[in-house]
Amino acid sequence: MAIALTVNGIVRSVDVPDTTSLLEVLRNHLELTGTRYGCGLEQCGACMVLVDGQPAYACTREVGTVAGRNVTTIESLGSPERPHPIQQAFLDEQAGQCGYCLSGIIMSAKALLDRNPAPTRAEIVTALDRHLCRCGAHQRILRAVERAGRAA
Repeated sequence: MAIALTVNGIVRSVDVPDTTSLLEVLRNHLELTGTRYGCGLEQCGACMVLVDGQPAYACTREVGTVAGRNVTTIESLGSPERPHPIQQAFLDEQAGQCGYCLSGIIMSAKALLDRNPAPTRAEIVTALDRHLCRCGAHQRILRAVERAGRAA
């Protein structure tokens, strides 16, 4: 069954069952590997993408539920030569260690800053509550989101 969805501003069509996970479609069919597989159970946030601007777990989201909708992945934000301001803030604060969790965290931070460019520390903590960072960079991550908000 062909399913059409807009990914990073481009209409894409994939021929998969509508129950296939969005994560599988992104990584295996569209070759967008910035979205990570972590737990597969909505427990870690490594797979976070935006669906119509709202954070969504891609690991359990069936692709049929995003047909005709806008999906945004980390690949749409910036490049190594021109990082997005949120990515730059993470670099400036040295917020990543292993980096495995960062694409999901950055996508949630983007959604937060898009709707509230000057969030409080408590609002940032709440927005990132669904994410696990096993490296322990939590304070630097919070500072990076604060910095990105100030830069906006």
